[in-house]
Amino acid sequence: MTATASEMAAATPATRDRYVDLLRVASLATVVLGHWLMAAVGPDGMGNLLGIVPDLQPLTWAFQVMPVFFFVGGFSHALSYRSLTRTTDGPVYAAFLRARLQRLLRPTLVFVGVWTACALVVQLAGADRGPLAGAALRLVTQPLWFVGIYLAMVAFTPPLLTLHERHGWAAFAALAGAAALTDVLRFALGVPYVEFLNFAFVWLAVHQLGFLRADGRLTRPAVLAAAGLAGAALLVAYGPYPLSMVGMPGEKVSNMAPPTLALLCHGMWLVGAVQLLARPAAAWVARPRVWRGVVAANGIAMTAFLWHLTAMLAVYAGQMGLGLALPEPAGAAWWAQVPVRLLLAAALTGVLVAAFRRFEAPVRGGAGAGSGPRAALGITLCLLGILGLSTTGLGGLLEGHSATLIVLPVTAPAAIAMALGGWLLVERSASPRRVRLRG
Repeated sequence: MTATASEMAAATPATRDRYVDLLRVASLATVVLGHWLMAAVGPDGMGNLLGIVPDLQPLTWAFQVMPVFFFVGGFSHALSYRSLTRTTDGPVYAAFLRARLQRLLRPTLVFVGVWTACALVVQLAGADRGPLAGAALRLVTQPLWFVGIYLAMVAFTPPLLTLHERHGWAAFAALAGAAALTDVLRFALGVPYVEFLNFAFVWLAVHQLGFLRADGRLTRPAVLAAAGLAGAALLVAYGPYPLSMVGMPGEKVSNMAPPTLALLCHGMWLVGAVQLLARPAAAWVARPRVWRGVVAANGIAMTAFLWHLTAMLAVYAGQMGLGLALPEPAGAAWWAQVPVRLLLAAALTGVLVAAFRRFEAPVRGGAGAGSGPRAALGITLCLLGILGLSTTGLGGLLEGHSATLIVLPVTAPAAIAMALGGWLLVERSASPRRVRLRG
């Protein structure tokens, strides 16, 4: 039987860093709210609110909080990997990957399976030509880029944790320097394709800050926040970087895809800012009622993230199905409808979470030492498959639609096959766990 949130909250050891759990929930909730607001559907189809009202783009400096989630991931991965090395005989890489992927990939692949079936039905019925249906099939998988990047962070945790333990802040500085060099090669020298390296350098640098927090080495958060904010402001003011910290349709340069040095500075400012809030927030989250809420939210956070766009698209579809007029986005009537849409989207997300939350539930038992190379191949296929699916979308399945992932063309069926095959490899790479006995 799965323990309830109240039981898990009551069993929480006093040594647990509860603020990290709060950050995980708060960052994903902020992303969900941002996506709901940015998806602006009007009479002419779906647009991006930040593109329609460019004056809102400075808000992304506060609401683009994915760096916080990846920072929290670094903290959690460090603790998890070290715990396995202390309690398991033999190499633990395969066991570590399997443990981290279970709660991430199972709900993701269920989401992909359900939406793929729906996409096939819609396309066989010829109903994918409408402005909302076509946009939905194209956009609903886009947030999966986050899952793909997170898988890469999991895969690189052991070697980068070793670098951190040997070099500390110098390991972060090396990744940040590599990100800066990549942008120089990209913008100053025009080296083709080099910009894609920053998918690794930028996000892994943010992840490395999580290692530093795990070891209590983020001792000057104000300096980190000030340096990051100043760096991002200077790069945007005097460099080739756009103001928005999220991707905008049609822009020649994006801070997000691929990530830039400006986005890394933005991540530094956010990490420093949340660290400054750590002491009062930790006292608040230690309250029993608050902690129970955080525990409950963490148990469904991934499911809610996966299905939140589905809920908002369903709200717009329902509005159209009832014959209610869709006002022009960003107009007075559109803004007046925002609270109602948000409430309906939250309610529908709750329904979807209730239906699919069981796939996010922890799996009992563990795995011990196993085949590291097989696990590495498996997670590589997983992250390429998930990233490929976020690029292709689910439109044009019957026509063989493809998109380019860096330099390689990929179709949605091929991406799904890679993700499934990689997951099976990781699942079968670890042997039954052998716990180290202490004498």
